[in-house]
Amino acid sequence: MAPTLKKVIIWGASGHALVVADILRLMGDYAIVGYLDDVSPDRKGESFGGAVIIGGQEKLEELIRRGISNLALGVGDCEARLKLADIARESGFNLITAMHPSAIVASTAHIGAGSVVCAGSVVSPAARLGLAVIVNTCASVDHECNIGDGVHVSPGVHLAGRATVGRGTAVGIGSVAREGIHIGEGCIIGAGSVIVSDLPDHVVAYGVPARVISTTLNRTHRV
Repeated sequence: MAPTLKKVIIWGASGHALVVADILRLMGDYAIVGYLDDVSPDRKGESFGGAVIIGGQEKLEELIRRGISNLALGVGDCEARLKLADIARESGFNLITAMHPSAIVASTAHIGAGSVVCAGSVVSPAARLGLAVIVNTCASVDHECNIGDGVHVSPGVHLAGRATVGRGTAVGIGSVAREGIHIGEGCIIGAGSVIVSDLPDHVVAYGVPARVISTTLNRTHRV
């Protein structure tokens, strides 16, 4: 007899949500019942990622009443993901941790609720990932790293041992950080950066070596 799949809703309906959906299906434990999209309400009823966009945040109470209490975060923006995580937990949802079967995660690593560990990534011994972290495609988080809530470790990023990344920071694609480095909260690290010295909170930094360019206050930036 085939196992009964647990129903899950994905909050988000963009490219990252497609990645999360693929991981959940490959895990073999979940059946995706739909997606939530608060950005484009006109997409309600649209087919997306093998299911349907059923609405936005207003659907949370109905989903709980229907017995659907598992929710995966499918939003790439760090602060938005943390906000949705808080709302979901306050509404009674269980945040699903999505780990691709090809990811290598050490038995002594801690992976926080609502996190996503993507294809080909590595999380090494004694590393700690907080709530709603993304370790994206082929990224590595080495031994004893401490990754704060809502951090996005982009594809191809490599963090050496004992690195610390603060809450809500986005580390751009292909960047590397030397051992023991500290990156502050709310930072944006540009693509391909080489981080060889500590960075304070709320800065935009990039380059080889990475240098502080500006602050992240009142600013939106892609990495």
